Amino acid sequence: MQHIQKMIAAHPQVRGSINEALVSCVAECFECAQICISCADSCLAEESVAELQQCIRLNLDCADICLAAGTAGIRRTGSNEEFIVQLMDACAAACRDCAQECQKHAQMHEHCRMCAEHCRRCEQACYAASESIDVSVAS
Repeated sequence: MQHIQKMIAAHPQVRGSINEALVSCVAECFECAQICISCADSCLAEESVAELQQCIRLNLDCADICLAAGTAGIRRTGSNEEFIVQLMDACAAACRDCAQECQKHAQMHEHCRMCAEHCRRCEQACYAASESIDVSVAS
């Protein structure tokens, strides 16, 4: 997260003034995407793969949305705060749904337990970032 924070702080339009909640969210989004992709791959290797289809689908959907939210959140040039808030809210919803599905398999599959845990952390980080952005000032 320190690297993301330093990069945003070094941006000419940011001039050292950063939104800590947004920086934390960007880091959580990128990590969550990696974890969801890994969980989906682990699900594919399970003997009960047919029972894990919805889990795999939600893992991959969550990873895509996390990557989009993290990527938009890190861009500061011509930033569209209203769009970022919408993406963070969508990411929080995707993380919530993925966590709920992974939790169903958490007792049988450690990768699902870990994924559910991280998706909940990312969901909370997205809500915190969304609440920290004042779209009335940005408009």
